[in-house]
Amino acid sequence: MAGRANPVAFGGLAALTLIWSYSWIVMKSVTPYMGAFDFAAARSLLGALLLFVVLRVRGRGMKPPPFWPTLTIGLLQTGGMTGFSQWALVSGGAGKVAILTYTMPFWVILLAALFLNERMRRIQYLAIVIAAAGLILVLQPWRMSGSWQSPLLAILSGVSWGASAVLAKRVYARYPSVDLLSLTTWQMAAGALVLCVVALLVPQQPVVWHPYVFMALTYNAVLATALGWVLWLYVLKNLPAGVAGLCTLAVPVCGVLLSWWLLGENPGAVEGSGITLIVLALVVLSQGGRQKASVQRV
Repeated sequence: MAGRANPVAFGGLAALTLIWSYSWIVMKSVTPYMGAFDFAAARSLLGALLLFVVLRVRGRGMKPPPFWPTLTIGLLQTGGMTGFSQWALVSGGAGKVAILTYTMPFWVILLAALFLNERMRRIQYLAIVIAAAGLILVLQPWRMSGSWQSPLLAILSGVSWGASAVLAKRVYARYPSVDLLSLTTWQMAAGALVLCVVALLVPQQPVVWHPYVFMALTYNAVLATALGWVLWLYVLKNLPAGVAGLCTLAVPVCGVLLSWWLLGENPGAVEGSGITLIVLALVVLSQGGRQKASVQRV
């Protein structure tokens, strides 16, 4: 299989995992200086502009994908996923928000079953049951005194991300010539414009133009967005899909560990058990996907 022993591709995967994991620390650390929607809008707009540059350099044309599907994906992926996750970070821990946002694969399964008529397999049912148990432990509904705003916003972020993935799957089926980077760039531009409108309409804290704000915007726009997507496309091209998919497992796990180390966010025994169950469910789901791919290849 292409890229199985490609050390450069494996290095790119490791770099991408670290970049996307640390971005949660950056997104959390910037909250004292900038409102959630201001930052989400600014990072998305800068990221889209940089991706347009990458798109131009690749020389595959600047023609946008179909308008309405692209706009809807932008509303869900850039607007919903980015907006809700940044809002969740205002009052929630970076590791916890990362884990709950990365429940996206489970929402993809449920939404695909509802809207794409995809049959769920036994291993998917098992993964969802394990993830549901983990969510209960993370949310701890028996502690009514705790704030639910941050975890619910993080879950909404994962749901929006999952819905955008299901819609993108329909777009690729209907328009097979659509380029992944082109769709990513144009949907981000559409979502960024929506976030700009939201940032103008929703009252937020005044922006404190601390040097960290510029660092955070640079990190998220240049590294996590532009470089991140270029690395992702390179990894997908040069490594097996199952190996590349490990990135989606490693990012939230590394996010939890980094937030524990750098921000002192100790999840505690109950919440930590819930996070472990969610990660276990992601592993089960990933293994199930590999087994299905192996059967299809045979």
